[in-house]
Amino acid sequence: MSKLKRLATKEDVIVDIVNPLTDKEIIDRQEQYDLLEPKKFATRYNDMLYRPVSFNWIGKTFTIQYNHCNEPFCKWLGENQHKFEEVKGKPKRYKLEGSSKSRSKVIRCNPDPIHPTKGKPTLNCSTIPLSNWSIAEEIKRLIQIETVQDIEPEYDFHRDSCLNNGITPFETKKLFYKQGKSTAGSQRWQCKTCKKITNVLPTRKQSTTYNQKRNDVLPMFAKLLVNKVPINRACDILEIGAGTYYDKLEWLYRKCIEFLDRHERPAFEKKEFKEIWLNTDKMHYYLNNVRKKGQGAEKFRGLEDLVLPTYIVVTGDVHSRYIFRSDIAYDWEKSFDELNIDTRQFKEDHLNDFCKKNARLDFQHYPQEPSKNDIETKFDFNKEMREIKKRKQYVSGLHVNSTYTTVAHYWLIKRLVGASEWRMISDDDRSIMTAFYRVFAKEIKQSDAHHFLCLTDRNKTKKDALEEFDDAKKDLLDWGFHNGYDTKNIVKLAKYQLTEHFNTHSFHKTITTPGYSYNEWANIPIEHPLASKDKGFHKVDCTTDLSSYEPNEVAELIMNVNDNAISSFLQQLRRRLSILERPIVSARKDGKSYIYANFNPKYAQMAITIMRTYYNFCLTYNTKQSGETVSKTPAQRLGITDKEFDWNDIIYLR
Repeated sequence: MSKLKRLATKEDVIVDIVNPLTDKEIIDRQEQYDLLEPKKFATRYNDMLYRPVSFNWIGKTFTIQYNHCNEPFCKWLGENQHKFEEVKGKPKRYKLEGSSKSRSKVIRCNPDPIHPTKGKPTLNCSTIPLSNWSIAEEIKRLIQIETVQDIEPEYDFHRDSCLNNGITPFETKKLFYKQGKSTAGSQRWQCKTCKKITNVLPTRKQSTTYNQKRNDVLPMFAKLLVNKVPINRACDILEIGAGTYYDKLEWLYRKCIEFLDRHERPAFEKKEFKEIWLNTDKMHYYLNNVRKKGQGAEKFRGLEDLVLPTYIVVTGDVHSRYIFRSDIAYDWEKSFDELNIDTRQFKEDHLNDFCKKNARLDFQHYPQEPSKNDIETKFDFNKEMREIKKRKQYVSGLHVNSTYTTVAHYWLIKRLVGASEWRMISDDDRSIMTAFYRVFAKEIKQSDAHHFLCLTDRNKTKKDALEEFDDAKKDLLDWGFHNGYDTKNIVKLAKYQLTEHFNTHSFHKTITTPGYSYNEWANIPIEHPLASKDKGFHKVDCTTDLSSYEPNEVAELIMNVNDNAISSFLQQLRRRLSILERPIVSARKDGKSYIYANFNPKYAQMAITIMRTYYNFCLTYNTKQSGETVSKTPAQRLGITDKEFDWNDIIYLR
């Protein structure tokens, strides 16, 4: 029978990262720390740049190495560092250049010394390096926060003097009496020798409300949470305290994780998609940076802004609007004490960013006293320590660089969803694009993955957007009439127009040299012929190579390029979750107020996951199919379930 669950903690070894450093290397770092200047010290250990990092998860070993070219038109896309021993001078595939001081180090692609004119060329492109170790740490974090573990209590079925001490009824039932059921519905056991009675934990089937007071409020609590009721108002309605509110939030989050373990992951394991369309975007909200208890106003010394931008990375399916993941770029379990231990052990304060274990964090290392050959002064050290001290006054945890979160985000989606071909749509966000190019480099190189840009002018008024929507229909009908098309179907006309357009237009340009030609991204977006009522026209582009596609095939692809899936979900987050709503204007109208903003990203992540589960499996939306209105949930449209669920299914796991 299924046991009661709890959320995984850092003490649970869910993901075991293999330390990429040997004991000998760690000792060498500690010996050289005082002997070398920081620049020479960093250069000495730059070999970490291309070193793969391995970790164990679900009984399997995974290896990642994402420091390679990420230019889709370059020959070296996705290729690891290599030294050409057979060539004079023994050149390498990449070289590292730039300044460590200004954090401008880049990986530069060298020419192919063996076949310079065979296949695609190298484009002298530059790639910003990331820390493979830190990417693995971020993958570990995202896995841990969405994992539940069985509750394994330690039972004592006997008195100290009992002859059967150490024997349990799970192994030897004949030494125990059954003494009915506990109030939670679990079995009570009595030792036949010492007569001690012991209650065991109920199974999930026996009790869904174990250790829960006011369990009757859960369905209403869930409805209030996703209907933008502020925390204080919800506490008044449910007649509970703030502590109970957060306990219920954590309990409901755990139930959503259990629900996804039962209905999402097994469904994706059985389903293989021929083609999947991803739409990714980032939402930022301002963290209500509340000072900790004991850090009163008299101790406040001009800390950073009272509101801190916190990013949420979201990816969904374009056609069904199913949301695969939604992750906050914030590690609420990371402490400055741990950061200090890592810095002291691995001497990370003198390393380049891409060699650091904690490169993903906004504080990548903990300040250390200047070493003997350090260029940092005592003044610089004290200044950094003051920043750390000020930050400690506020909410626990540290912000994560959203690029690292997005790389881990894509890695987990690739593990979750089985697909032969991948299509991804985003805006012109370089952190999203580089993450996609790194994780899907192999698929892009084989032309099994393509990236499309959807560029929308957010400054348009609603009136302008509506006018463009009307103009788009009129223009398409007029174009169809003058070009001999007898249909008045706007979608078909848009496809016909795109097909004719791609007879003369392409998203790449061909560079011709004596005896050799190659393709590069042209960076010439086109206006999509279809407009929407709320955004008007939008521009589209493709940053990967579509030269092998016919014009009608390119038109078919471009017809799918829109950001409606993610825009719809982000709207729901803003409209339904009180802690993520847009700021309100203060009574004096002299500025924005974030009084309802979330101050602990841990609870924001929980609320978003709860919302994502409800949105995917419970919330239906209407579409027209063959002239009929179809009302289905995103999960039903994606084909991973045929049932519309409700809150009771999630809370009580029916």
